[in-house]
Amino acid sequence: MMNVKPSVFLDTNVLIRANVQTAPFHSETLSAIQQLHRAGAALWISRQVIREYMSVVTRPQTFMSSMKAEKVIERVRYFESHLHVAESSREVTARLLALLEVAPFGGKQVHDANIIAAMQVYDVSRLFTFNAVDFERFSTLVKVLMLEDVAKELQTK
Repeated sequence: MMNVKPSVFLDTNVLIRANVQTAPFHSETLSAIQQLHRAGAALWISRQVIREYMSVVTRPQTFMSSMKAEKVIERVRYFESHLHVAESSREVTARLLALLEVAPFGGKQVHDANIIAAMQVYDVSRLFTFNAVDFERFSTLVKVLMLEDVAKELQTK
């Protein structure tokens, strides 16, 4: 088990896979999050991730039909009470602008960069995602964990 209890940010795709039983890698993702929790990792999301989660689950996907509003509300309230939530703030925006100066990005990449900005403001060092390639430009700023990396991370001393 790891000696230091890190903070781990959960990307939207991780949150969806862990909370939608018919999503690909549901069981494995849920298990990885539970292992992180048992190891004492502080699990983080942001208001942006909550909005993205709501956007995805309220429209039909290849692995699910639209989630009913009552269920979405219940899940979001659960997230807010069981996970640390990084608030959108002036500091996060300032950090996002600073990132733009050193690692130019645009379009949909703004959302990924905003996650990194929030992580930096809230001192979160690791990002659990299924889209590591989206965060390559920030690999010197945060440690990106894919599903297979979580178990390795837990074994690190």
